[in-house]
Amino acid sequence: MTTLFVATTGGHLAQLDGLSRRIPQDPDSVWVTHSNEQSTSLLAGRDVEYVPYIGFHSVPGVLKAVPHAHKLYSQRKITRAISTGSGIALAYLPYLAARGVECHYIESAARVTGASSTGKLLRKVPGVHTHTQYPHWDDPGWHYGGSSFDVYRPERHGEPRTLGDVVKVVVTVGTAAEFPFRRLIEPLAALFAEDGPLSKATERPVEVLWQTGCTPVDGLDITPRPFLPAAELNAALAEADFVVAHAGTGSAMAVLDGGRFPLMALRKERFGEAGDDHQQDLAAELVRRGLAATIPDPADLTVEDLLATLDTNVVKTDTPPPFELF
Repeated sequence: MTTLFVATTGGHLAQLDGLSRRIPQDPDSVWVTHSNEQSTSLLAGRDVEYVPYIGFHSVPGVLKAVPHAHKLYSQRKITRAISTGSGIALAYLPYLAARGVECHYIESAARVTGASSTGKLLRKVPGVHTHTQYPHWDDPGWHYGGSSFDVYRPERHGEPRTLGDVVKVVVTVGTAAEFPFRRLIEPLAALFAEDGPLSKATERPVEVLWQTGCTPVDGLDITPRPFLPAAELNAALAEADFVVAHAGTGSAMAVLDGGRFPLMALRKERFGEAGDDHQQDLAAELVRRGLAATIPDPADLTVEDLLATLDTNVVKTDTPPPFELF
């Protein structure tokens, strides 16, 4: 028996990696995703086939990937396929379901109030089982199996963490290839500048790792790292005093894995920062769980907001509950 795990890069892949460890394993498995710094690092040592990136709502991209689904089915004898999306799921699950393969689509944890466009389409495909990560969905076609965030819990201390000789900050906007987020980066460049407000308030130099994705940063006095290997980003997050991130699932999971309590900024569709405004729902869920705080407007972020995060860490369980497929 061979399981196919298929997901686009970023939060979708991070979720599938975590959830795959909570699903009964088949003797053989193969991963399909796009190649970038995150995926090659995260999936190192595993059986992976990389395919061209499928853009946002790209029908041609989906159609071009279907022959690869046929190849995998024929050569690898796929018996089960599991995906967390996004559009790449449309290239594989319908084809495989039509050939009798057990197919599961797990909607992203970012979709707190309802299904994505991909999820709505796959819900209508015979043979594709659809799963939500939120029990309050009332559509009988969606099975609640658990959440990617079930493995985390906040841990608050009476005293805030002590800063070292250098204040370490990580700013991350995720791996989106189509949606820049300069509205976040620009005010933070001033806040974290040499002799800027954070440095003056803490009386320490500030060292920032800027993971900027596709965001243009011309004219800003920062050293950008557009994309980072997962291991490098995770190490920086574990050492950070403060983390500011966009409210994406992959970024949230990476920060929480590092034990940090993030300040999360919301991408807005009206500014061309996302395809819709689902990040506000995800951020609200993380706040409800006590795992993050939100930044309503990046321009309003203050040193006091940052310092308030020092009294909370995040702990990850070693024995997460299973994710229930059906």
